[in-house]
Amino acid sequence: MATPAALTKRIEFVVELARRLHEYGTAAPRLEAAINLVAERLRLTCDVLSTPTSIVMSFSDLDKEESSLAEITQVVRLSPGEVNLKRLCLVDEIADHVIDGRLGLAEGHRRLREIGQLIPSLRSRLMIVMAYAVASACVAAILLTGWAGVATAGVIGLVTGLTALSARKRPNIAAAFEAISALLATLIAILIAVYLVPIQVRSVVIASLIVLLPGMALTTAVRELSSQHLISGTARMAGAMAALLKLAFGAVAATQLCALFGLIPPHAPAPSVPEWSEWVAVPLAAIAFAITFRSPLRHYPVVIGAVLLGYLCTRVGGVYVSAAFGVFLGGLVLGASSNVFARVFSRPGALIREPGIILLVPGSVGFRSLSFVFERDVLLGIDTGITLVTLLVALVGGLLFGDLLVPPRRRL
Repeated sequence: MATPAALTKRIEFVVELARRLHEYGTAAPRLEAAINLVAERLRLTCDVLSTPTSIVMSFSDLDKEESSLAEITQVVRLSPGEVNLKRLCLVDEIADHVIDGRLGLAEGHRRLREIGQLIPSLRSRLMIVMAYAVASACVAAILLTGWAGVATAGVIGLVTGLTALSARKRPNIAAAFEAISALLATLIAILIAVYLVPIQVRSVVIASLIVLLPGMALTTAVRELSSQHLISGTARMAGAMAALLKLAFGAVAATQLCALFGLIPPHAPAPSVPEWSEWVAVPLAAIAFAITFRSPLRHYPVVIGAVLLGYLCTRVGGVYVSAAFGVFLGGLVLGASSNVFARVFSRPGALIREPGIILLVPGSVGFRSLSFVFERDVLLGIDTGITLVTLLVALVGGLLFGDLLVPPRRRL
């Protein structure tokens, strides 16, 4: 039977593991399943409740049969996590080694804490800023905004990346980061359209804010609700809607401010762009997303392939059936592929799943819907909102059917 000290060490390891998984963007169903599995391997009973801002865990020792009540309860208050695939892989590897006995509990706990204390280098932060610019320009090319629109989106993406970099060290900027970014993006786009060259302002703004749109959070929220994780799903949905509201408010405020000074962008004719530009933009966007999600360098080919696969499935399904079916097909293929990858390579399926669905998530549709409502075009806002719900349900349904087609062996 384990000593109290051994019990404490086991609990400390599980709590630290849960903290790291949460910080690196693991959704509630997968986090809870992973923690329950690790706790069971360590001879613990763990009742865990994960929300976007906290984790509650109650532990009891399986080796003690005289009581079924929880012996220790831990409450951890956290900020909403963001996807960091490199650190998620490191955490997953440490958990595997501890479970297999190749790594002691104390050493595993120390390594988990060291991962949490890592400070990104200046080079990695500058690469992420550049990835914002490249991703924005590539999405503008995919949206066929023309070369002027692509260049404008790239400039705005660079400004957004620099704003994100400054927001990490300044809480007052971080609280209004989405609104500030949307305000600056819309102002720059309108000024360029008025004084330099006509561009499709709305499409350019959406492309330049693609990294900030909470489509991933909306998708995760619906998936959590569909799997009966109601508290986490409701809270995450509220957080995503708050981010959308701040983005829409910033864009509308900039539009009204420009209108006050008579800066009305002229109508831009549909630009003619070569067909090959889209297929150059998608791989470049995949590289930018790999950097943004902090993917391990050795897994870049897998991440890029996942983005290409998801986009290709969406395009094929959209052309031959409907947009919703294309999103469903993309979610189905990526969900099944991520589980196959996890089974074969014993690494988190999130390496494929998270970057792969980034071009499928309907964050831009939600942004347009709220923008229409702010501009008092309520009927168009409602119509766009219905499209948002349709695409969300299609994507989540595809991911769920992907898990049904290839059951996940690993929880991440």
